[in-house]
Formats: sequence, structure tokens, C-alpha cells
Amino acid sequence: MIHEATTIIEYLQVHYPGPVRLIPVNEAFAVEVRMLDRVFDNYISTPQQKIVFNALRKPEDRDPYGVQEARNMLDAAYGWLDRHMENRQWAAGDAFTLADCAAAPSLFYADWSHPLGDRFPNVTAYRERLLARPSFARAVDEARPYRKNFPLGAPDRD
Repeated sequence: MIHEATTIIEYLQVHYPGPVRLIPVNEAFAVEVRMLDRVFDNYISTPQQKIVFNALRKPEDRDPYGVQEARNMLDAAYGWLDRHMENRQWAAGDAFTLADCAAAPSLFYADWSHPLGDRFPNVTAYRERLLARPSFARAVDEARPYRKNFPLGAPDRD
């Protein structure tokens, strides 16, 4: 049994390779892809989840300090990513990789929880490219009926 999205993708690539290679053969490039996968999970998705989980708590159990820490971490991650994405099509360069698979849901919900606004134009443009990918666009469209369940309220976009 294989657990966790990253490991599942690696397993499928080894045992059932498809037309898109999500982890590059070049080992140095593969290291960057894996690092970026972790950046999206740890520095974008994790603080975003903290904001959402806080909204699910009873009002008297909420943690405004923890939420502010999460927002600060997202601002720092957005800033780093904005510089990183300058002159890049995808997170690790010109090819769509595992890093972009991690980025898509992370940035989708992070922007709902702590909006990018116009402060991070490279991240916003990257998020738009991710939303335009047919596979991700399909996932977003198929989930539309469930948006009402998003604890912070889903924005009327995307």
C-alpha cells in the first residue's frame, strides 16, 4: 500500500509511466521538483489549512494569534514564490511536473483563504495557468456543487 500523493505519483511513474513525466530523469532537476513539492505542501497548504480549521472551531476556541502567524507565513511564501516564478512557466521551469501538481490545490485554496490580490502578480499568473490546465479545470468544475461547504465561503470566481 502506498500513502501520500507525492509517493503515489512516484509509484505510478515507475510502474505505469504515462505521457507526462512528472519527476524528471535529470537528478538535479528532480531534486528541485521534489523541493518545490514540499514548499507547496508545507509553506502554502499547511498555513492555509490552519486558517480553515480555525474557522471550524467554536468561536470561543478560535486562535487569532495562530491565524495571524499562518497569514504571515503565507505572505512570506507568496513573496518567495513570486520572485521564484519570475520568467517561469511552471514551478520548476518549462515543464509541468510534480511540483505543479502540489501547487494547484495549494494555491487554489490558499488564495481563497488569504487572497493574493495584486501583491503577487507572478503567483497570480501562475495560478491562472494552473486553472487553465484541462485536468485541473475539470477537477475545479466537478467540485463546484460543493463550494458551499468551504468554511470561509467560496469566492464567486475560479
